[in-house]
Amino acid sequence: MRLFRFLRYSPSNRSRPLTGQIADMYRASVAPSFYAMPKPPKIPQSVLVIIHTPALDVLLIRRADHADFWQSVTGSKDQLDEPFIETAAREVAEETGIAVGSTLVPHSALFDWQYSIEYEIYPQFRHRYAEGVIHNTEHWFSLEVPEQLEVTLAPREHTAFLWLPYEEAASRCFSSSNADAILQLPKRLAGRLKGQPKERAR
Repeated sequence: MRLFRFLRYSPSNRSRPLTGQIADMYRASVAPSFYAMPKPPKIPQSVLVIIHTPALDVLLIRRADHADFWQSVTGSKDQLDEPFIETAAREVAEETGIAVGSTLVPHSALFDWQYSIEYEIYPQFRHRYAEGVIHNTEHWFSLEVPEQLEVTLAPREHTAFLWLPYEEAASRCFSSSNADAILQLPKRLAGRLKGQPKERAR
């Protein structure tokens, strides 16, 4: 332990990062709890966010752990009391780099469909949840962006993105419920416009 303390804290090494075998020895001996800290089980409440342009071109991102799995933005709550709309904005930022609430994409661009589905979690993903959890509740949103934006992916989660007309995007989705949500997009947006108050004639 004294060796590691010297390497890390002596004036000659203060600005140099630990590398190679020394770094491995440090991780194993000094901070095992940090590097081996298990992730808490995922909360079986999540969001689906369909990102689209005014022309209904839809963004799809490809999962890093499944080469053929194209999807919209998805993600689980961080805390049970986290509002779904906050989960949606957070996941959009984490997975695409698009900031909801910015000048380019105001908060009003995020549309809560007030609609949720429950589905059976794919067997290959169940280890991420508490034992015995096999169903997840997913709340649906859409997010309108002004154009086909460049996207900054989280490389551990997704490896590629593309913009497609909504019907073609639906056909590329691995998940049938994701595809169904995309196909509902025109009707959902039309319903939102219909529900908005009309401008007064000048």
